[in-house]
Amino acid sequence: MPKSLPDRLKSWLDGRSFPVVATVDPDGRPQLSIVWAKRDGDTVLFSTLRDRRKGRNLTRDPSVTVLVTNPGTPYEYVEIRGIAELVDDADGSLIKELGLRYNGEDFVEPEEKSARRVIVRVTAEHIVEYVD
Repeated sequence: MPKSLPDRLKSWLDGRSFPVVATVDPDGRPQLSIVWAKRDGDTVLFSTLRDRRKGRNLTRDPSVTVLVTNPGTPYEYVEIRGIAELVDDADGSLIKELGLRYNGEDFVEPEEKSARRVIVRVTAEHIVEYVD
């Protein structure tokens, strides 16, 4: 059953937080990446390439954890455990939007990479909050 994101997490994702995404490698070990992210209602969105490690991992096993810290107080965090859905994004719409938000400039990607770009949509199944 999908869970609603807490309001504090929504505000962090609406700003410039730097979430850490955990996927599962083929050998069962965790693989971590820092990503740019945003939300669409109660869904967390980030961009990757389908053939990057996290893209390959999520294609094989859509289990994912996203840890988002409070940009002002990094000891506060919300952990989202859920399922990822990969959606083709050949025009790179999400990475371009996030590039403007995080860097204030257009994100330019070589054409050969853009065809492999996907949007990862994370639906929360379990949420853990730590607020001091």
